[in-house]
Amino acid sequence: MSGAVALQALITGLATGATYGLIALGFTLVHRLTGVIAFAHGDVVVGAVFVGVLVVVGTAPVASTPGFGTAVALALVTLAAGALLSMAVYALALRPFLPRADVLGWVAGGLAAGLLVRELLGLPFSQQAYALPDPLGGAGVLRLGGGVTVPVRAFEVLAVGLAAGVAVERALALTGAGAVVRAVSDDPRAAALLGIPCERVILAAFALAGALAGLAGLLIAPAAPIGVDDGVLLGLQGICAALLGRLGSLRLALAGGLALGVLESLVTAWGALGARWADVLPLALLALLAARRPHGLLAA
Repeated sequence: MSGAVALQALITGLATGATYGLIALGFTLVHRLTGVIAFAHGDVVVGAVFVGVLVVVGTAPVASTPGFGTAVALALVTLAAGALLSMAVYALALRPFLPRADVLGWVAGGLAAGLLVRELLGLPFSQQAYALPDPLGGAGVLRLGGGVTVPVRAFEVLAVGLAAGVAVERALALTGAGAVVRAVSDDPRAAALLGIPCERVILAAFALAGALAGLAGLLIAPAAPIGVDDGVLLGLQGICAALLGRLGSLRLALAGGLALGVLESLVTAWGALGARWADVLPLALLALLAARRPHGLLAA
């Protein structure tokens, strides 16, 4: 692999990794508050963006650059759809099993919720994949010299993804709302005795995770045709990034997403392996993490 190809792969990988980091932030946030892994979270990513397209564009989307008003409407509807979908998954599929810490229950509930999202999306979107409009409108390439050209959109995705991820991480680390979230995460019983409405905090966390999922969907979907079943792979990529930080740190979740994106991009660019191996990478990493941590993926 030449230096120019490696630089291209690094930049595009960082852009992709920023979207993985947003998904990983959602996984980490809800796990810190509830102790569950939201297996339907990847389907929330795809569900949010398809609901946004359905409401704003229609059932036959095409790759295009929407006007400013349409782009803003698409972004707002997608973020709202992600928040609502995530809250619905929590309320209907996860919440009934949490008081009893029923692991089998919330695992089955999360998987069933993801399947339901895919089945419902398949009613208006029956094709295998769709080319979706790009609200960023990034077109053309940027020449960095030495034969290196990078799509302008990669820089836009990287900037938006990092800005949103860092803003959420810093807000939860420095603000009063973040202190409330940490209190519920550390000791929900003590937090309840202090008058903190734990259930509302958890619901708000799921809403924030869903909004981040919607934003990730907006950034990912226009890059290539996407189908309603692609949430499974996006979920694997997000949980893999989150597990690199043991689901304990929002900052490490974002860093894990960047690392995974770069690794995937380098694997794709390396001619000896090729793009087909990039989709296998999250599963391979999960297997490696399991082998390295025999006492559990979350073990220190």
